[in-house]
Amino acid sequence: MNDLILSPQPDDPRLSAAVTGYDQTGALVETRVVTERALTLYLNRQEIVTMMTIGDHPDLLAVGYLENQNMLEDDNPITTVDYDDDLGVVVVRTERETNYEEKLKKKIRTSGCAQGTVFGDVMDSFDGTALSDTAMLSTASLQKLLKRINTMPSLYLTAGAIHGCVLAKGDQPLVYMEDVGRHNAVDKIAGWMRLNNCDPTDKIFYTTGRLTSEMVIKCVMMGIPILVSRSGFTAWGVDLAKSAGLTLVGRARGARFMVLAGQDRVIFDNDQSEEPTDDK
Repeated sequence: MNDLILSPQPDDPRLSAAVTGYDQTGALVETRVVTERALTLYLNRQEIVTMMTIGDHPDLLAVGYLENQNMLEDDNPITTVDYDDDLGVVVVRTERETNYEEKLKKKIRTSGCAQGTVFGDVMDSFDGTALSDTAMLSTASLQKLLKRINTMPSLYLTAGAIHGCVLAKGDQPLVYMEDVGRHNAVDKIAGWMRLNNCDPTDKIFYTTGRLTSEMVIKCVMMGIPILVSRSGFTAWGVDLAKSAGLTLVGRARGARFMVLAGQDRVIFDNDQSEEPTDDK
């Protein structure tokens, strides 16, 4: 795990809170629950959106959201990202002023939890994105990756009610983010990639959430050729993955999985003599 750059911080007291309640026997119990707080994002002088988030890495979330909504141009570099914790406001400033008034009027509410939103012209960029045709997914490597992810300390294991996303290379997790909405966790990774000039062509994206159209769109927009989930698929998600040339792997638990798109990238080299097991 030496290659892990960013990982969950389940012991951070800002991210969960202790509450008391009663179990099925009527006994008093104490448990931890994840926090939610509002974060309002500005791009230069323009208010873009208010998001509900656990509150970690607001800079990465802001940049990743703008990146995945096609609001950051390559020839208009980011100059600063300022965050005010008291106000719950993050401001991304670019070298040139921007104006997305018309773009903000054209929204598509997605199936993402916490009511994800995608702006209509994102699909224009989606249709024009070409993914790497040299990236490969070894099933033996995937099994090792899933085991490493599932045994890492996380806020999910501490408090539940949260989604996780991982950027990986081969069988090594690189960046592991969590949030109450899976789209937030995705955007944090997208923000990290943008700010660190990360090459997506040899990476794998893992999510605990469903493989919906939104997840496929975001992964393709990030330029990552392989998307893996422990959860299932939607029909439109599969159709979009096929049209974009994205390798889509779902229901991945232990040694079991299903590939519904981009199977040409998959190398089936795991030990077939082993009985598949389901990792928690």
